[in-house]
Amino acid sequence: MIHCIIIEDEPLAAEKLSGFIAKTDYLKLAGIFYSPVEAMGFLKSGHVDLIFLDIEMKELTGIQLLESVKLDSKIIITTAHEKYALKGFELQVSDYLLKPITYDRFLMACDRVINDLHPKAKRNEHRKVFFKTEYRLEGVDSSEILYVEGLGDYRKIVTDNKTILTLQNFKEIIGLLPQDKFRRVHKSFVVSLSRIDKIERKRIYIKDRIVPVSDSYYRDFLNGLNL
Repeated sequence: MIHCIIIEDEPLAAEKLSGFIAKTDYLKLAGIFYSPVEAMGFLKSGHVDLIFLDIEMKELTGIQLLESVKLDSKIIITTAHEKYALKGFELQVSDYLLKPITYDRFLMACDRVINDLHPKAKRNEHRKVFFKTEYRLEGVDSSEILYVEGLGDYRKIVTDNKTILTLQNFKEIIGLLPQDKFRRVHKSFVVSLSRIDKIERKRIYIKDRIVPVSDSYYRDFLNGLNL
């Protein structure tokens, strides 16, 4: 669980971020602060893993806060202006979100923080992942995924309970999944290693589906099975 706070002097922007955090199961909101000074008082008495920090605030800007106070927390900057991007990265922030912030871009920024804080867990543990569909982000626990199949421009994520169609490519999808739980076995297939029922003559059986294993992926697939 990643504990975070919001430092944002615009109530509507703070409410939007709060909503994003509420529907992201690995984030826990520890507080919303409408001024950096108020937040500094909170941070003196406790630690959080992540701060969503607005840049343009009246009494003290986000940049001034970063320059004047040593913070151990990861920082994701939020702002309506691109001009602060270079300065933010000079101060080694984790990411830079340009308003209006979308949920998929928010998740990408949080994923970078997870990778920094818990790189091993990110690679190895099952967790909820979100795939882009035409109108929304569809969430599914990675342990429920059976396989991913390429269908022309689309990728089909087949789970225990539903099928999700996305335009995300295999590289993007593999980047979302726990790296030692899934293997690409064909140019058109990624499979969950734990959901394989049997393997026979370069064919994988998962429930009622037979997935081919191509020669170019066969050795890497066997390595994933510790064979």
